[in-house]
Amino acid sequence: MLLKPLFRLPQKTNFHFVRYFRLCLAASIIGVVGTVALLFVQGLNFGIDFKGGTLMQVQTPTAAEAAKLRTTLTQIGIGEIQIQNFGKDDELLIRFPEQDGGPAAQKAAADKVLAALPQGTKELRREQVGSTVSKELINSAIWALVLANFGIFAYVWLRFEWQFALGAIVALVHDVMITVGLWSLLGLDFDLTIVAALLTILGYSINDTVVIYDRIRENLRRYKRMPLPQLLDLSVNETMSRTIMTVATVLMALIPLYIFGGEVIRGFTFAMIFGTLIGTYSSVYIAAPFLILIGVKRDWSGVEKAAKPGVPGARPAKPAPTRPAVEASAAEAFEPTDTPEAETPAPARIATKPSGYRPPAGRKAGRGKRR
Repeated sequence: MLLKPLFRLPQKTNFHFVRYFRLCLAASIIGVVGTVALLFVQGLNFGIDFKGGTLMQVQTPTAAEAAKLRTTLTQIGIGEIQIQNFGKDDELLIRFPEQDGGPAAQKAAADKVLAALPQGTKELRREQVGSTVSKELINSAIWALVLANFGIFAYVWLRFEWQFALGAIVALVHDVMITVGLWSLLGLDFDLTIVAALLTILGYSINDTVVIYDRIRENLRRYKRMPLPQLLDLSVNETMSRTIMTVATVLMALIPLYIFGGEVIRGFTFAMIFGTLIGTYSSVYIAAPFLILIGVKRDWSGVEKAAKPGVPGARPAKPAPTRPAVEASAAEAFEPTDTPEAETPAPARIATKPSGYRPPAGRKAGRGKRR
């Protein structure tokens, strides 16, 4: 007994993505500019990895009131203290800056915090990062993002053309900036796990972009007379089923991880979910239509180069035969120019012997008498 699928993805779609390119480009520019403004005005809520200091996760006997405890801990004189609920109502995350005097002073400040908390509070974990290490981590995170973008740019340039590489980098910078802007807007913790999520988003987004670019290059070879906007729509529609299946399978893994994975990795999974969606959007609405703005080579077979005057041994390219379209689809309205020409049939051989001719008896047909 064969099991039938619950649903089938449409194999042929006809969505007009390029039609909304300018609107999406304007919205993306506004988002990137808004991110830059937020970084200057509000900044990022750096975690203990980038800021330095001590982080403590504690569990109180009853439901904790973060505002009341913040007032109490501010009076112990260890600097600015950040307190927030962490998952459950009785769990808190406490951060305070690095103390003068080295590790001993830092440990003494942590003991003061525990003493000021309600009796029966348990310490679940403690992390301590020095200011020197935090600066090194910031530099390492920036270099990781820059080198990842540069490597992707070089890869796409070598595989395609510089126009494709530029479009891919624009889409990747867009994905990183929009994700960072969301973190600044919501005030979420920005630590090393978020940097890892950004690098993962770059890899996912460029994978989807390369698949669409590969289909665009293939169609550029086939339909040399098709207008570029129509060709881009055709290419994106042809890869749409693959894009939907990839996004769906990734989200099927990330959403349960976000719900049941706990608070420690919740920031990472949330960044991945948002980055997956924004990466798919940029591949379809930014990377592919961006080729219209910068132009792209329409011929990949060397025919146009051979037809240019002044090239030694150049011969004019033969015009492709034009025939009326018989179908209404966009792809079949333009005949591919790489179809091989029909061979001219060889002329029929003329018989030189009469139809009633029979070879003499005792002699095989087709052989003459030996002399």
